[in-house]
Amino acid sequence: MTDLEIFRAETRAWLEANCPAECRGPVASDEDRVWGGRNATFPTPAHKVWLERMGARGWTAPEWPKDYGGGGLSREEAKVLASEMRRIDAQSPLASFGVWMLGPALLQFGTEEQKRRFLPEIVRGEIRWCQGYSEPGAGSDLAAIQTRAEDRGDHWIVNGQKVWTSYADKADWIFCLVRTDPEAPKHLGISFVLFDMATPGVSTRPITLISGKSPFCETFFDDVRVEKANLVGPLNRGWDVAKHLLAHERTMIGAMGEIAGGRPLGQVATGSIGLDDDGRLDEPMLRARIAELEVDAAAFRLAMERTGDLAKAGQAHPAIASVLKYYGSELNKRRHELLMSAGGSDALEWEGQRSRDGAMARDWLRTKANSIEGGTSEIQLNIIAKHLLQLPGA
Repeated sequence: MTDLEIFRAETRAWLEANCPAECRGPVASDEDRVWGGRNATFPTPAHKVWLERMGARGWTAPEWPKDYGGGGLSREEAKVLASEMRRIDAQSPLASFGVWMLGPALLQFGTEEQKRRFLPEIVRGEIRWCQGYSEPGAGSDLAAIQTRAEDRGDHWIVNGQKVWTSYADKADWIFCLVRTDPEAPKHLGISFVLFDMATPGVSTRPITLISGKSPFCETFFDDVRVEKANLVGPLNRGWDVAKHLLAHERTMIGAMGEIAGGRPLGQVATGSIGLDDDGRLDEPMLRARIAELEVDAAAFRLAMERTGDLAKAGQAHPAIASVLKYYGSELNKRRHELLMSAGGSDALEWEGQRSRDGAMARDWLRTKANSIEGGTSEIQLNIIAKHLLQLPGA
């Protein structure tokens, strides 16, 4: 056996022995994911055990260095781990902006002290993060931010407002863009800082969307003290850190197109429509659309893996994250459109036991934000046209 085959056999045996039955199968809703943090909640006690076991091995961030709590796996080993988890339908032990976005930025730009302070806690799910980027007047034009950090010697005093801050009301810490040099051109004079959401002067207010619920918040800073030790990257060069992180955020949002969540489409459709005499879904057009989506989703998963390989080798084009973000968002919207078609009248219910309080309809409405958050689809298409395809006039 090769080393990779030995690793697969050992990984398969470990997962079979350590992944609880309650942590296998699709995640019913976003609320059933484990987000970790100081005030972590778990769907079942088994989910806490699953997080502890995976976190102890560093397998919540399998490719991060072991020195910072990660798994220390090679790209090939990480792909084996992912495939073995899919084989037993194991749920991800941790949903984390720290793993998906901040961690890669810290590995690239953070000081040694910052890496050792924050990364192991992120891996173990002990700290939950939110992202302080967008502002009321700085959405797609992110470099127009006005939240200011006034220099007070060994610390800054931050004043301003952020908007669309996902889970700000539940997060422990925030990674935040602030303007440290108001006289500099707008892409300069921005710094990337970290601070505790429990710091005096930080407040949040949830934003409700058309789905009747939302992870989004308005976030306000009133004379918030931020220690200079929590500056990531050079002073006034936070835009470099922000761009690096945005690529990971867009890839994360794009990955929604790969993650099915909930019952498979075919099962939902069969439950409301039934089967024909040949044992197939008794609606040919819908059956064809579901098959087409599943093929596209499989192709997208392979594209995600290939992009990861290219990134690891330093060969990925910077604009490829926009491709993944755009296509993944559209794929996820298609999936939920089909779920509404497959769910029949149950999918139209807004509340009640049959619809799990309108989960299908609410989730469908929520996906409309996929093409807005993390950079609108129009912005992604502009980036692709200009930087990847190099189209005339782009």
